[in-house]
Amino acid sequence: MPSEIDNNNSFSNQGLNITSISSVDDFHSNNDYSANLKGHSSFNPTINDLEANVEEQLFDDSGYDYNSGYGLIDAAAAVGKAAGQGTFADVPDLGGNYWGADLVKAPEAWAKGYTGQGVVVAVLDTGVDFKHDDLKGNIWTNSKEIAGNGKDDDGDGYIDDVYGWNFADNNNNTLDNNGHGTHVSGTIAGQNNGFGVTGVAYDAKIMPVKVLDAEGSGSYSSISQGIYYAVDHGANVINLSLGGSSGDDTLQTAIKYASSKGVIVVMAAGNDGGFQPGYPARYAEQWGIAVGAVDQNNNMADFSNRAGMSPLTYVTAPGVDIYSTVPDNKYASYSGTSMATPHVAGVVALMLSANHNLTDGQVRQIIADTAVQSTQMPSFSLPSFSLKNSTTQSSTATSGFRVTQYQDGSLGSTLESLWSGKMTTAQDQLHNFFNNMQSSGFGISLTPESNNIVNPVLSSQISNYKSTLDDTISYSISDENILKKYKQMLDESWE
Repeated sequence: MPSEIDNNNSFSNQGLNITSISSVDDFHSNNDYSANLKGHSSFNPTINDLEANVEEQLFDDSGYDYNSGYGLIDAAAAVGKAAGQGTFADVPDLGGNYWGADLVKAPEAWAKGYTGQGVVVAVLDTGVDFKHDDLKGNIWTNSKEIAGNGKDDDGDGYIDDVYGWNFADNNNNTLDNNGHGTHVSGTIAGQNNGFGVTGVAYDAKIMPVKVLDAEGSGSYSSISQGIYYAVDHGANVINLSLGGSSGDDTLQTAIKYASSKGVIVVMAAGNDGGFQPGYPARYAEQWGIAVGAVDQNNNMADFSNRAGMSPLTYVTAPGVDIYSTVPDNKYASYSGTSMATPHVAGVVALMLSANHNLTDGQVRQIIADTAVQSTQMPSFSLPSFSLKNSTTQSSTATSGFRVTQYQDGSLGSTLESLWSGKMTTAQDQLHNFFNNMQSSGFGISLTPESNNIVNPVLSSQISNYKSTLDDTISYSISDENILKKYKQMLDESWE
């Protein structure tokens, strides 16, 4: 039996004081991402002449870019390729609350008969309301366990784990006491029953694995145990709409184990507006898939962490105002990379329903090859570069996905306080951007006269920074001297 996990917001794990988050959807501002661009593999290690290399550095030949990775996931192409066919023909959009499924082209796969049948998706989260009318027909159960007899019938070390296991509280109660896990589950496998929501893979089964408590917090240890449980009990896909700001060897090993068993782990990138994903999404360099968020117009969500310079299997999916199930037969719209991740998990389930023999590596390759690189940058959002703090090993993250609409129009104070998230400000972005310029030498070649080196998108973002500096220098940022220094640096490189 697993050891009991302390059920509070701060956990000690391998020497780190960690607060994991239910939504990833707002990583705390002290993330320890490294901004040393010279250390990233997609940069020429010498970086003596950025003029010849900037285009290569920001957009590689495979279609990967630092902002949206390989771009928007495309079920019509990915499932078609998994089935050994071409891209499926377009079908009419469903519209309304189905815009997310439309954007990832799930209906094109449905029209060919691929609906997630025979695929189990483990949702490692705050639990799942498996009694919800829109989910109860698609819930995995442990057929080897006899409910309520107080015995470990299948000898797996867990007593009466008919509906999965609760690693947050060390018991068999996997019902959702937060809402987040149920919302994620509806996007993956809400039933096609004529009401509520229809999931991307509406014939897949959801395996509830509770690794986060009622506050949306948990430990890397419980998440790792949840991964082993899911893999060993037959999951084909694992959805991780959660994360923290630092890596963890135990968690990394668990994800590697899942990959070795052919289980695909889909991970939220995080909502800090950061330059690269948090953890565990950053492990998508080797295993699984990292997911960023876009809105209904395929614009990159301002809160979404970007893909970063070092190529990893990163794609985007709908994550703004996503309508889905919440406990007690209700529905709500949430925003966050947590909401984007189940769209991708659903597409992976569709792929596996077309070809159950695909490995993690094959799924990753197909996803990258078929994604559509058309994601638009926000009007002002060059990703912030968060500098690593070498003086501390402490890392924290807080729950912060945004509730945009609730079915009955009411939001309790608990929901509001839990889900009101901090978004990166323009001041944060400017400060981090210029720190990065100074530490890497990246800014010295960014001049309009060097027409062969500045990508138009990057050039536009630099212009936006200038405009922001001009507009806010007198009243928006407290340290006016620092801001004037930034403005002078940018003016000198721009002239």
